[in-house]
Amino acid sequence: MDVITQTEKEKLQSRLKELVDNRPVISERIAEARALGDLKENAEYHAAREQQGLEEAEIRRLEERISSAQVVDETKQAADVVFIGSTVQLREEGDDEIELYRLVGESTDSSDPEIIEVTATSPMGEALMKARVGEVVRVNAPRGVKRFEIVGIL
Repeated sequence: MDVITQTEKEKLQSRLKELVDNRPVISERIAEARALGDLKENAEYHAAREQQGLEEAEIRRLEERISSAQVVDETKQAADVVFIGSTVQLREEGDDEIELYRLVGESTDSSDPEIIEVTATSPMGEALMKARVGEVVRVNAPRGVKRFEIVGIL
């Protein structure tokens, strides 16, 4: 089961709607390409069929994810505990710079360059989950163990 925020669920539903709404467009592309004749050497037909297959697979993945996801009620979370949807101020030990991290169920490809998204299943996400302000968390990173102090939760 996947745990996501309401915002993440809305983004997933929006993406699903886009893909479903695009079905007639792809079907029309396939029909037009089929009308051109020989399907063996018809690159437009094969490209449209490939796109159709990829989008149908994404539709199934999104439908499954939305149906099985548990949406977190962010209003019932403790203010000083990190949970999915939290934006956390972290300072790496030995460094004075404070960086912002957001704990998410799945990466949302946020365009905000100031906030680093980490999924709950990543080493950083697992270390942050249910940690409190003032704690030092230990992260097993690919290049060794790193320690981060939780400065605050926004």
